[in-house]
Amino acid sequence: MIHDLPVHRLSHGELTIEGFSRAAVQTYWRIPELKLGFDLGAQPWAFMGTPNWFVSHAHMDHLMALPTYVARRRMMKMDPPTIYLPGHIVEPMQRIMRLVSRLDRGRLPCTLVPVAPGDEIELSRELVVTVSPTRHSVPSVGFVVWERRRKLKPELAGLSGDQIRDRRLAGEEVTNETRLPQVAYLGDSTPEGLDACPAMYQARVLIMEVTFVAPRHRKDRIHKFGHMHLDDVVERRERFANELIVASHFSTRYHSGQIRHHIQKALPDLLDGRMHLWI
Repeated sequence: MIHDLPVHRLSHGELTIEGFSRAAVQTYWRIPELKLGFDLGAQPWAFMGTPNWFVSHAHMDHLMALPTYVARRRMMKMDPPTIYLPGHIVEPMQRIMRLVSRLDRGRLPCTLVPVAPGDEIELSRELVVTVSPTRHSVPSVGFVVWERRRKLKPELAGLSGDQIRDRRLAGEEVTNETRLPQVAYLGDSTPEGLDACPAMYQARVLIMEVTFVAPRHRKDRIHKFGHMHLDDVVERRERFANELIVASHFSTRYHSGQIRHHIQKALPDLLDGRMHLWI
């Protein structure tokens, strides 16, 4: 029997959120229906088939399974994956991959794509990923996955199908694009990472860190290390319009009972039942 890495799963509508995160240990998430994942601190075997990954920053518990993931896909004769990461990471990671390839005596085919806040990545006609600024102890970014829809312009609503087709063939834009934020991923960040990107508060699903939860850990000191405190969530509770909030990346200073105790004391309703603790 193969004993794999821990993976929690939660369904929300047509989306499945899978993964696990513990501060300084390992962080990995994926949304299988969207064919993408966030961070590569470890690589559960079942995640190998996901072809697109978005890395928030270069700490080992968020990045260092990248060679393992690429090697597994090569071994299984899968297409090379695409990994999007902050621009300054790409060249050092390419060197690491070359060294691992020499040690392993096997190729590690993949595409490493540099990203920066403000970038938009088009994954398909329906999906776009935007990159937002976050603040951590090393350069970091967050991501929002948007569903794109096209809707006929209101002023054309009375036209026949043939008339709309003729206008389109003549080069006229007959639809407007609308975007709906589906999944937001904060990564490791102070509250600035949320506040700098309003879509984080609006996405159907928000995956966020709440590394520190105990009152003895003062939030101003926690911010210096680039992390969130439970008090930051309490202060912003009215801003969270998300349908589902996954709270994760808890410090190893706490055992699971302590995490539940502090959060239930500060947020007894768990944000109207929308917050799920990933412990």
